[in-house]
Amino acid sequence: MTGSADDGREARQRLRRAQRGALIGTMLEGYDFGVYGLASALAFPAVFFPNASPATGVLASFGAYATGFVARPVGGLFFSRFGDRYGRKWVLVATLMLMGTATFAIGLLPGYAQIGIAAPALLVVLRFLQGFGAGAEQSGGATLLTESAPPGRRGRSAAAVMAGGSLGVALSSGVWLAAQSISRDALLSWGWRLVFLASIAVTALAFVLRRKLRESTVFEEIAHGTASAPVLETMRTGKRSVLLATAMCIGPMSHSYVYLVFFPSFLIQQVHMSPKLVPALLLIGPLFGFFAAFLAGRLSDRWGRRRVYTFILVGSLVMSAPAFLLATLGQAVLIAVISIFSALFPVVGAPAVQASYLPELFGSRYRYAGCTISREIGSLLGGGFAPLICSFLVGVFAGSWIPVAAYMMLIMLISILATRLAPETADRDLHLPHDAFGAVRSEKGTVLAAD
Repeated sequence: MTGSADDGREARQRLRRAQRGALIGTMLEGYDFGVYGLASALAFPAVFFPNASPATGVLASFGAYATGFVARPVGGLFFSRFGDRYGRKWVLVATLMLMGTATFAIGLLPGYAQIGIAAPALLVVLRFLQGFGAGAEQSGGATLLTESAPPGRRGRSAAAVMAGGSLGVALSSGVWLAAQSISRDALLSWGWRLVFLASIAVTALAFVLRRKLRESTVFEEIAHGTASAPVLETMRTGKRSVLLATAMCIGPMSHSYVYLVFFPSFLIQQVHMSPKLVPALLLIGPLFGFFAAFLAGRLSDRWGRRRVYTFILVGSLVMSAPAFLLATLGQAVLIAVISIFSALFPVVGAPAVQASYLPELFGSRYRYAGCTISREIGSLLGGGFAPLICSFLVGVFAGSWIPVAAYMMLIMLISILATRLAPETADRDLHLPHDAFGAVRSEKGTVLAAD
């Protein structure tokens, strides 16, 4: 009896350690991408593209931003091979250091005035490395937590991944808010650099916590049976699973980066709100998002992944047009409300459910690879080009937000339809080698075996 109690205590400690490690790592990812997104609207057009018009400068900044999303599937494919063969911990430490180093290096870059065209070229290279490391980050943390948590608690446990990402975005907004207190000239000269250099503190803390991680119990038990070439195995036998899971991700990814990256620029360029006010207003949503992540995860444990995820996607679709309509009024209170609801639905709520849903959709043979490929291709197609597409639409349609809302609704509809084709996976046996798609169910809905 004592041995059983000790085992239970050790398992809980192991899970808490995994949650802390995953949370702080994705906090760094959220910070990295948050500071870059705000820099694209507030500083980079003047620092790296000074000869372009304001609108063209923002477009060029978003083009460099999209480079990171092109790199994410590449990095995901590279690291997922090691994640399924050698373990989740190894990948989580490696990707953390790559992301942190690239973000810190951006803060050291000379501007266009110092080295000309080489400045934006180097920015693109570092942005690629940043995305290459991030490609396996959230999938690794989500897989580790889902495999470490007991049935009935996987949703709330894996949601720590997105809670960390939400804190990182909030931290990036807070740091930019502090940077806005200095003069515009000082901000463009050296202030923006401090925002990126500050990432070293989060990187160091995350490294310390992740060094103490242990592998998930599921991986330790099935490691001998994992595919020797998980990416090839995934693409050969799990194509249908990958395609459907990618479609499930594309809508929330698109909406997330519209609100996190394009929306600040829209408020400044089209609504003419103060650049000093926008980061303060957008700070509110991610703070709510920290709690929204755990709420979404808990609800998915109680009511099922598919039902809760569908509700969040439909809510995201419905709010697309009202969000931009209210934004054009330029009222600070309304912008804060939009920020909160965007966190509750596409920015944090949907990815929080994904954190347990995606690992459960794939079998043990190539779970890490399947999650990573699906999530990062969805991230590229949805999130990577969303700010660029929205900026283009606003430019072509003379500042109108209607084409942007139509684009958001259309791409979210893809994810809604894909989710309706997906199975329920809550409490699925994660030791099973086959995917959940097309599986046979018991009367209670538990996935038992492949067809």
